[in-house]
Amino acid sequence: MNRTELIGEVSKHTGLTTKQAESGLKAFEYVVTSALRGNDTVRITGFGTFKVRDRAARRGRNPQTGAPVRIKASKGIGFAAGAGLKKDLNSRSPLEKPDRVDGVAGSAAKAPVARKAAPAKKAPATKAPAKKAPAKKAAPAKKAPATKAPAKKAPAKKAPAKKAAR
Repeated sequence: MNRTELIGEVSKHTGLTTKQAESGLKAFEYVVTSALRGNDTVRITGFGTFKVRDRAARRGRNPQTGAPVRIKASKGIGFAAGAGLKKDLNSRSPLEKPDRVDGVAGSAAKAPVARKAAPAKKAPATKAPAKKAPAKKAAPAKKAPATKAPAKKAPAKKAPAKKAAR
């Protein structure tokens, strides 16, 4: 699932518009990123934990030349799945649907059916009265040349047998 599909699914399940869902996702990303930049851990109970992992400086090798290379220390991000996410992932029962923004519970609510606007109907074009042209005589219809059907071949006749000489 990519970002656009995620926004569409959040919009569909919550009743938010796609702009509102995208805005919510951007806010979520901002809050998590700013907390991680401050070396804070972000725990979402039942879902998981995002935490910063420090990578020490080390020596590596350039794969093309084989020459040793220094790799700077950096920060990475780790995610540990929570108990609720693990349980839902391994369960065979259906997932509990999220609550809709309009206040109706997700499992009992049906998403409103979006209807497309009917295309505008064109008014029939009005034609200017046609000027009468002098009537032309119709040319006599030409007959297609007759084609002969191929003649059927008669079955071959057997030649009379020759009498043997005595």
